[in-house]
Parts: sequence; structure tokens; C-alpha cells
Amino acid sequence: MKFLRVDMSRETTRFEDVPQPYLGLGGRGLTSTMINAEVPPRCDPLGPENKLIFAPGILSGTSLVNTSRMSVGAKSPLTGTIKESNAGGTVAAALGRLGITAIIVEGQAKKGKQFILRLDENGEASLLPAQEFKGMRTYSLVDRLLKAYGDKTSVMCIGPAGEYLLKSASIQASDVDGRPCRSAGRGGLGAVMAAKGLKALIVDQRGKTPDAIPDPETFKESARIFAQKVKENPFTGMQLSNFGTAGLVSAMNAMGAFPSYNATKGVLEGWEMITGETLTKIMKERGGTPGHMGCAQCIIHCSNVYLDKQGNYVTSSLEYETIWSFGAMLGINDMDTIARLDFLCDDIGLDTMNTGVAVAVAMDAGYRKFGDAEAVFRMVEEIGQGTEMGKVLGNGPVAVGSHFNHHRVPAVKGQSIAAYDPRAMQGNGVTYATSPMGADHTAGNVIGEYMARKLDPLKPEGQVKASRNTQIAMAGLDSIGLCILAAAALAAPEAREALVGALSAKLGTPLGPDAVARLGIRTLQAEREFNRKAGFTNKDDRLPEFFYKEALPPHNTVFAVTDEELDSTFAF
Repeated sequence: MKFLRVDMSRETTRFEDVPQPYLGLGGRGLTSTMINAEVPPRCDPLGPENKLIFAPGILSGTSLVNTSRMSVGAKSPLTGTIKESNAGGTVAAALGRLGITAIIVEGQAKKGKQFILRLDENGEASLLPAQEFKGMRTYSLVDRLLKAYGDKTSVMCIGPAGEYLLKSASIQASDVDGRPCRSAGRGGLGAVMAAKGLKALIVDQRGKTPDAIPDPETFKESARIFAQKVKENPFTGMQLSNFGTAGLVSAMNAMGAFPSYNATKGVLEGWEMITGETLTKIMKERGGTPGHMGCAQCIIHCSNVYLDKQGNYVTSSLEYETIWSFGAMLGINDMDTIARLDFLCDDIGLDTMNTGVAVAVAMDAGYRKFGDAEAVFRMVEEIGQGTEMGKVLGNGPVAVGSHFNHHRVPAVKGQSIAAYDPRAMQGNGVTYATSPMGADHTAGNVIGEYMARKLDPLKPEGQVKASRNTQIAMAGLDSIGLCILAAAALAAPEAREALVGALSAKLGTPLGPDAVARLGIRTLQAEREFNRKAGFTNKDDRLPEFFYKEALPPHNTVFAVTDEELDSTFAF
């Protein structure tokens, strides 16, 4: 177990043993605990006092399936809060195989300097000059890096959006095919990476020095049982490989919860054209790949490879949230258009969600018309070119709303909502409002409660409790490094026991059945403490006013959870 501390000001790297306060942590739990302890809460997110932390999960790099999730933590330039942004791909597993618990990037490179941080197969670290890559988009960059360092290399990198220090800038991660199509998208952490002077992190995948597992036999058996339960679960074992996350399009339109036309309607006209079923049909006709393996250790295969009509590559991992943000929110129901926009954002290094919603606010304000696909391409290209309007759009929906003096801005703490309208899914509204990260579906998506008919999505009763429990669980799972889609298998008691068994075996200490929850609560407490010190109060844990006043068709409901109820969300 070791940390790699990288001082960009001094251009030095050094390894150290993991300090006692951080032992037993990984992923989000580690990044949030460290940011809370080591970053001045009121610092400039793009200044030298902020830190950028890359932390694989506790179980990343082991044989446990679907644990190749990477947490990237910092103070966010978008929200001003603590932030953990989560990406799949291969880099978390690569770091795990080198026994690296976290990379902490500190300080700031001298003006005009840019670097690549490289970890070779022996775990040796070096900072390499990268001025030649300045301004390069991510696909060209990764192609160059793989040619230089070999195809057994994992990459996390930024594109022009990061270099422009835009608040919607992502950090792109390479998948198993070496494409930068996985994304730590939320919170503008690509801008933090650029401000540090770091263009890319590259890690050799052939490392052979993982942390020892104190109880390998128990771990092996626990991993076997967990994998079996993932395969047996209908959602993780069948639905996701057939339709990916896009399978939610039909369900959300049926619920009237698909925010469309900048969240003025809950159903998109022509939504049938952009469902998971339609996506799979198009791919099969063109020779694309549904059920694609995008991340290391994955047995779910929710990814895909989308081709154009001529059979040429367009994008990979076209997911539900992007189909929503560049589809429903803009009044677009053409899969080819959405796929091209997905690629464009990945290439420029942009959060597709924050960017799509920013464009939607501009359209709603009258800047362009809903459904005008060519206008959307021009607007996103402006972000990539760094024009004045491009900078407005690239700084997210709140910046766009301010520019046009437009009131309907679906964002909390500066970050856009996700593809679930809080007026039709009240529990997700609680999560949007109260998450320390700003509006974030992965922080606590209550969709499972609704699909199982345990909770009425239109009524406020029970929503706070459901959000609280899910936020705790997600914070814990993000710390372990487990994909939240694989978490669906935890509905089976045997899967929950196996996961705790694997954790116990890895950490070398017996853990109780509440281990994941305790880890989640600890993480949330650290995040909320940082935010309080940064000046945030319960008044910031609210949705935009229009969600309370403008009824959403077709149910014609508003968000009805009271402020007092919202303030009780974290009454642990």
C-alpha cells in the first residue's frame, strides 16, 4: 500500500507508505477524506492549494468482477464543493496491479509547462514534458501515446476543454480497446488537471506488484459467489448486455420522468427512435457491437460500439445519460446525431450531461431552436475552439442561464441534473438537492425503489429515507471500486455476504454486514464537513425554484418534498 505524491511546482515524484488515517480506504472514501483533511476549503479550485487525487477502489486490481472504477477527487471549479468523479476503463485495475493506493497531484506547474505522468510496469514514476501535445484532442492524443508506449497502456487525459479551464471539462479514460471513451465527467475536474499542468496520466497494465491479500482462499471463494450472482441477476446478467443503460429510455418515458425540451416535459416526442432496443437494432444492422466489454474485470458488458451507415466507428459506450442530454433535452430523436455528439464531447473532453443541458438552456432562452441538430454541432464545436460563446457553453448551464438571463436552469450547486426529472421521481430530487456533489444521479438513484413498486415516485412520502439509504450505499460502493450497475446483484443476500467477505479478506480484518454502509456514512460525513467549511449551508440543499412551481406534463406534478424534510436527509 503506497501513495504517489506528485509535486507539479517542483516537478518531483515520491512514494510513501499510506499514512495511518487513510489505511483501509480507497476510491471515493479516500479522495473525500484526503480532500477534507488536506485542501483548504476556501481555496481557488484552479490554484496550487487544490489537490487532484486519483484513487482506485479498495478492490480494484483484484479478481473480483466489475471493480475497475477510478475515483478522481478535488475541490470542484463547477460547484465549489468537494467532488469525486468516477470513471471506468482500465486504469484503476492497472494501478491496483502496481499496489498504488492513490496518486496525489499537488502544486502547479510553471506557466507554459505541461506534463505527462507515466508509471511503467515496475511502478517507476516519471514526469515527461508534453508541450507537443498542447491543444490536442483526446482520440489523437491517446493514439499517439499508445504508439509510443505500447497498447498495454491505460490513459487518463484531458482535451482542449480542460486546457481552456472550462467548468464542464472532463477527464477521459481509455477502455479495453484503448479508446478515450470512458469519462470522469462531472464537476469540471478536467480543468483542475489542466491547471496542475498535467495533460495525461499513463499507467502500464503489466504490473505484478499488487497488495497482498491476507486471506486469499476466502477472497477467491467470495469472488466466485459474487460473480455467480451478477450473472444470475436478470438486469446485470441479461438486460444490460442486450441494451446497455439505454434500456432505461422506454421506462423513463413510460413514467413521464424523461426531462425533455429543457425539462419542460416528461416525455420526448418520438422517444421510440432513441431507445435501447433501437440502439441495439441499429448496431446489429451495421456490424456494431452491443454487449461490448468496456472496462477491465467486467462481466456485464453494458458498453457498445456504434458505427455509421458505412460501417465506420462513431463512438463507444453510448449511454442513457448522453442519449438524454443530447436527445430529449434538445428535442432530438436521431441516434446518429446523438452518437456523433457523444464522440465530439469525448474528443474535446467534455461532460456530455453538463454540456447537453447547457445547450438546452440556450435553446430554451431562444438562442437556437429545439431540434436543430446542426446548431448543436456548431455550439459544441465552439466549445472545442474556445470562442467567447464556446466558453459560456463550456462553463455549464448556470453560466448559460446567467448569460441569457434565463430562469429555467436545471442544476444544483452549479451542476446539471441527470436524466430523471425530480417532479416525477421525487426521491431523485432529494438526491439532487442534498448530495454534497451537486445534482448527481450516481450519488443516490432511487430508481430501483420505483421499478420494484416499493415507493410512489410522484408523492413525497418516503423519498428522503430512500435517498438517504441509497446515498449511503453508493458512497460505500464508490469507495470499494464496484461498478454501481453490478451493485444490482446485491439484492441477493449471498452477493452481499460475498462482497463483505471479499472486503474482509482483502483488508485482513473481519467486517460486519454493515461494513459498506459504515464506509458510506464516513465518506458522506467528510464531504459534508468540507462543504460546511467552504461556506455551504442547508440553504444550498435546494432545487431550482421552477421545479417547485412549474408542473411537469404528463403527470402535472411539482417537487413536493419540504425544506424541513430535505434538511433531515443526513440525520444518520
